[in-house]
Amino acid sequence: MYIPYGRQDINNADIEAVVRVLQSDFLTQGEIVPAFENAVAEICQTPYAVAVNSATSALHLACMALDLGPKDLVWTTPISFVASANCARYCGAEVDFVDIDPHTYNLSVDQLKKKLKLASLNKRLPKIVIPVHFSGQACEMKQIHSLGEHYGFNIIEDASHAIGGRYLNSPIGTGEYSDITVFSFHPVKIITTGEGGMALTRHRELFQRMKRLRTHGIVREPDEMPGESDGPWFYQQIELGYNYRLTDLQAALGLSQMTRLETFIKQRHFLASRYDQLLATLPVITPWQHPDSYSGLHLYVIRLKLAEIQRTRLEIFNYLRSAEIGVNIHYIPIYRQAYYAQMGFQASDFPESEKYYAETLTLPLYPTLTEADQDRVVQVLKEAFML
Repeated sequence: MYIPYGRQDINNADIEAVVRVLQSDFLTQGEIVPAFENAVAEICQTPYAVAVNSATSALHLACMALDLGPKDLVWTTPISFVASANCARYCGAEVDFVDIDPHTYNLSVDQLKKKLKLASLNKRLPKIVIPVHFSGQACEMKQIHSLGEHYGFNIIEDASHAIGGRYLNSPIGTGEYSDITVFSFHPVKIITTGEGGMALTRHRELFQRMKRLRTHGIVREPDEMPGESDGPWFYQQIELGYNYRLTDLQAALGLSQMTRLETFIKQRHFLASRYDQLLATLPVITPWQHPDSYSGLHLYVIRLKLAEIQRTRLEIFNYLRSAEIGVNIHYIPIYRQAYYAQMGFQASDFPESEKYYAETLTLPLYPTLTEADQDRVVQVLKEAFML
């Protein structure tokens, strides 16, 4: 039986929640989306949340709300999905990357400091920095925030992997060290809405703008209109927005899933701890957890000690896949993608990202992964080393 690297966990309560919406008057733009937004905001201890149809859309809205535009510059990590950089390009901004920390695989604060000093001398500082909480582990946000105050850049936390995690004993998403935080609800993430995302903020003006941009840039309240209202039916488009709405069907699933958020993460931690033990004697590096962070553990990523294995990563990957173990690679460095490579990025500028990419392998991890399946994953991995 095939074991994927990630899988959603849908129960009867989830199904019943979606069916109730199907039997209601509103499949979209009803009361369930605000209820879902409130549930996430409450757990994250932040006042405002905007649900959208993907985390990519949430990142785009976040950039727009912060007035990102042509001639501006965004810095992010190269070890992420392309959406972490694409959101800047949607706004016409330029993108650059900061190399990763060799232990957490998050954006390196030390490298960020060095790059900011040089950028300050060259008078080409970023408008926005987007740290990505890779695999669910928080970046060193307190230090990044201090640098933001010193150099004057905004911060968007790409927490697509990280709902339910904590940083310095506070929920990821509070916004204490950033302007906006973004979550993903793709099926392989911690909770799912099928497709979907959310942007959270402490700032009412950012909330209002993202909410407006989510629905075509339209306002319906007379006090938000630049002109007079013609009547209760009236609305005005006051800027160019998008249709990035989440449906009530999706929100109902997400709202139901939120009741099991803590359970999901506890099970992920149990399985990750068990992997740590099962892999302890093998030539791999298991994930290191920063003491300031309690990870959502979206991914369980190992690094292969290839000099000790005497097998290529490709051989190991193919052997596992042929045994129906759905290992994966997270991620191909963004600067290696054809679209970004043409911008002139040099792999030599990101040595830690290059080392990471050469050695990384993602093992299956999700709440319904059984111990027997986990044993099988490790056994097949051992066999792959012995090819």
